[in-house]
Amino acid sequence: MNWRIVTLLLLIGLIVIFGLSLIEPLNGNTLSARARLEAPPPDISGYARAIEPWDWQFPRDHGAHPEFQTEWWYYTGVLATAEGRRFGFQFTIFRRALSPIAPASESEFRANDIYMAHFTLSDIAGDAFYHDVRYARGGAGLAGATVEPNYRVWLEDWQASAEDDEAKETRISANSEDITINLRLEQVKPPALQGDKGLSPKSAESGNASYYYSLSRLITSGSVTVGGQRFAVAGNSWMDHEFSTSALGDDADGWGWFGLIFDDDSELMVGQIRLIDGGIEPAFGGLLVYPDGGTRALSASDISIRPTETWRSPHSEGEYPAAWEIGIGGDDGFEIEVRPLLADQELHDAGIVYWEGAVQVSGDKTGYGYAELTGYVGSMRNRI
Repeated sequence: MNWRIVTLLLLIGLIVIFGLSLIEPLNGNTLSARARLEAPPPDISGYARAIEPWDWQFPRDHGAHPEFQTEWWYYTGVLATAEGRRFGFQFTIFRRALSPIAPASESEFRANDIYMAHFTLSDIAGDAFYHDVRYARGGAGLAGATVEPNYRVWLEDWQASAEDDEAKETRISANSEDITINLRLEQVKPPALQGDKGLSPKSAESGNASYYYSLSRLITSGSVTVGGQRFAVAGNSWMDHEFSTSALGDDADGWGWFGLIFDDDSELMVGQIRLIDGGIEPAFGGLLVYPDGGTRALSASDISIRPTETWRSPHSEGEYPAAWEIGIGGDDGFEIEVRPLLADQELHDAGIVYWEGAVQVSGDKTGYGYAELTGYVGSMRNRI
């Protein structure tokens, strides 16, 4: 369970505030705005829901699934120069449908989907965290997701695009005022299906789930530019793709999520949804990916996540966990410690304040990855 569900709901606020200006052009072709999450609960009637197993086919399923209300394509990675200077990046594109059936229209600007893109860069040596966001309607070529002729998801000139028919090689390019990435990603393992063969429940309620797969190890090379200085970098990246028509349960307070890439050629996704009574949602767990691409689904009872330190944000005054001991049970279980590479990786100027950033792993396994923390600056209860 990740922040992407929450950030998509920023789009609901935009609909409430701007109404049809998101569907028909208003003094231009794009919209940039910040919204508070004060919209009523979305109507999910008429949309497909994640209930039965999905017939996965790739590269088809890298593309959009418009019958579902929400969808996102999420890339993160920890990269380094030849001299060892490290950077973390997040590049995510979100899609939200306005209605289950697209209305007929002759206008190229009329659209049934809103897109949002989120781009962050952590400069570890420079002790700096950069983040930017863009919005656009899914019309007139401004934003979209397709697999014809090849996989491509984009918002204006920010994009992830395949360089081959099978989408095994992908290029990401994005730029902001102070930062730019131009990266080539090579898939070396098959898609790892989260949950029950890709059906990932978020609570016991039927349909309150997503279809979810990960490309857990993408060999990455390219360049990062910070403040006008270009760095050649290499490392590993992680990709998540989820689509659903669902939300958290009423008793959810927040969550922690980790996508970790280990030096022994294995990977791990673990998460915990925290409940308002202090408990942990038992429906959501994790996935261990072995070096050969095989996987082991992890139940909530297989996972132990214990915060050991805290960090207080100078922006929001929120107090977050700042180090964790994570244990995985079973015959191939292990114990690791996870620490942020940079303390301040909080996104504090959006509708919901949260922390998402690059981390380092030590212990029985070593490596790098990303962590995501919500609900530490205001509860997530009744927010999604």
